[in-house]
Amino acid sequence: MPHAPKETSELHNLLEEAYQRFATPAFIANDPIQVPRAFSNREDAETIGFLTAAIAWGQRKTIIANAWRLVRLMDGAPHDFVMHASPKELRRTEDFVHRTFNGTDLQGFNRGLRHVYTAHGSMEAAFLPEEADASLPTMSEMIALFRARFLAPPHALRTEKHVANPARGSNAKRINMFLRWMVRPADRGVDLGLWKRIPPAALHMPLDVHSGRVARELGLLQRNQDDWKAVEELTLALRRFDPADPVKYDIALFGLGVSGM
Repeated sequence: MPHAPKETSELHNLLEEAYQRFATPAFIANDPIQVPRAFSNREDAETIGFLTAAIAWGQRKTIIANAWRLVRLMDGAPHDFVMHASPKELRRTEDFVHRTFNGTDLQGFNRGLRHVYTAHGSMEAAFLPEEADASLPTMSEMIALFRARFLAPPHALRTEKHVANPARGSNAKRINMFLRWMVRPADRGVDLGLWKRIPPAALHMPLDVHSGRVARELGLLQRNQDDWKAVEELTLALRRFDPADPVKYDIALFGLGVSGM
């Protein structure tokens, strides 16, 4: 059950202290973000970052091992593989499995990413309206834009479940995490800060059962379901403490959960 909220100043101090303590380069040693961080080229980092985020559920050790397996399957050059792999080269990926994400899904993701880069020029652009003077959409609208564009090429129906849809209530944890990696500043040695058109202020929390539990214990989240409404509620609560960068506290909540607060 949700707990009574702490005093605002006390909670702010707790979150800030936790962020300063946990948001260090040491964080990446046991986190999937180590995989995209290993690439200096933006397109490589975002390509493998998106695929790593797509399989980011289950044991972290297994997620990391399978993400590095993806790197090897893609010859150490994820973006080049996505854009230029031949049908024969793509067949190498048929046996990949991570929980319910399999080779069929991976090949569908490859086609989706190739289409996104070809049609929109970059992954970041695929989250945004084509009109240069358009106002910034809400995060749920951005994810919906990307989802429609990414799934435009032929794909197996089963693959759609691996691309979150907030309009149907999904908390979109993995896409929100990917966006955190790409958008948040790289000044702490954790996130990559590669994207500049989407501001950190627009990001939403990558909510899962662990961060949701800690958020409820701290009184930041009252909603019981870990759905998109809970994501919006928690993100709004965190904006009280840092309107320009609310999702930095994702790292704080994770660290507090691991350390037992």
